[in-house]
Amino acid sequence: MLSETYQTPGQLLLHLAIPSGEIEVETSPGEATHVELEALTDSARELLQHTRMELRDRAGGHEVVVEVPSSRSSFFISFGRGPDFRLRISCPPGAELDVQTKSADVRARGVFGETLIKTASGDITVEEIEGDARVKTASGDVSLDEVHGTTSVQTASGDLALQRARGEVTGQLVSGDVWIRDALASVSMNTVSGDVRLDAVVEGAIDLNAISGDIRVGVRRGSRVFVDCNSISGDMTSELELSDAPSEGGAEGPQVEVRGKTVSGDVILVRAAAAIAIDAGSPDGSGS
Repeated sequence: MLSETYQTPGQLLLHLAIPSGEIEVETSPGEATHVELEALTDSARELLQHTRMELRDRAGGHEVVVEVPSSRSSFFISFGRGPDFRLRISCPPGAELDVQTKSADVRARGVFGETLIKTASGDITVEEIEGDARVKTASGDVSLDEVHGTTSVQTASGDLALQRARGEVTGQLVSGDVWIRDALASVSMNTVSGDVRLDAVVEGAIDLNAISGDIRVGVRRGSRVFVDCNSISGDMTSELELSDAPSEGGAEGPQVEVRGKTVSGDVILVRAAAAIAIDAGSPDGSGS
């Protein structure tokens, strides 16, 4: 096992790269960053001696680097257990994430800055992101609690679950489903065979496209709605009062423009079950 503790006052960037296994990052008060890298297989132990773990200075703060080289042989990947690692990090709140892995699961608990995660088949879970979030995975599921900046997600067969999006959201999926609980800004989403569900939209342009998936959009009470949706063989239902064109101003309430296309899926428009507290800590405005 490799273990280091660094003093990291100022803005912190975590640059993490391991081939497979588990990556766990948790924020805690203070200025120290503690790193533990454990090899779980024989092939991982061989690579451990070639791993780079170091602290670098950067403008306004520090960068902690953990880089495991790729396996020099495909034997373990093809015929046995690959080079699995368990990477655990405790760091100050607001740390930026730059994570790259082939098949490791990534779990980040706490509050983070700008986040970039690329993985082939690992699942990704991040709690709160104060900056922008960019996630790219082939078959892993993506779960984000809250993103203050913009969100960009690309996945082939994984699902996307986003509790609260304060900034714009864009996504490209093949067979994965999309669920966004609270969307406080524009959403642009494309999926082939997955369903798209937005529980509560506040304002902005909602552009959703699917081939065989269903589209369901809930609009917050008090928002004005313009809809341009169609389905070739699916059904279109709405419990909202719809306008013939986007409003030019003068009416009260934020404007929501919903544009959706699906070939064989249904399009469903509903009124959101509960109002969204935009500035409070929870959707019901209780702050808890």
